[in-house]
Amino acid sequence: MGEFEAGWLQARGFHVAIDHPYQHYQFAGRADLLAWRLDPPAMLHIENRTRFPDLQAAAGSFNAKRRYLAGTLAVHVGVRGFLSETHVMAGLWSAEVIHAVRLRRASFRALCPDSDDRLRAWLHGEPPARGNSSSFVLLDPLASGRQAKIVDLERVFTGTRPRLRGYAEAAKKLQRVGR
Repeated sequence: MGEFEAGWLQARGFHVAIDHPYQHYQFAGRADLLAWRLDPPAMLHIENRTRFPDLQAAAGSFNAKRRYLAGTLAVHVGVRGFLSETHVMAGLWSAEVIHAVRLRRASFRALCPDSDDRLRAWLHGEPPARGNSSSFVLLDPLASGRQAKIVDLERVFTGTRPRLRGYAEAAKKLQRVGR
């Protein structure tokens, strides 16, 4: 998923880092994907999830990154701070992820309350100038042609059908197409 996202964002001229480490006192971890621009300073953080075996751990990690990641990245890239922060939890468009999300509607709405509009702005090469957001999307790295590549949380709840069974099927298909 990170390879797909990185290619998409690099093609639009953004700085991109994958599996980027950060530390803020006792909080340390790695961001799956970061993209940024310097003028005006804007940051995109995508946390990729192929499954949710422990939602509490996933939520805790995502919350820590939403709180501390931008500050450490700002120091790393030499800006005072980001005027815009877009945080996205991206789930694989699979039956396994959709089932987990639908079982925990209230948790996902609390964790990712915003629409995917800000992510879509990044993917079209125009990151938002100001503000913060946290959203959830399903991502299909195998989408082609006119197929949607992402759908937002509300569409997950209102009947989006899975395109894959789970991670193993996605890995096999991605290997076959050379992604």
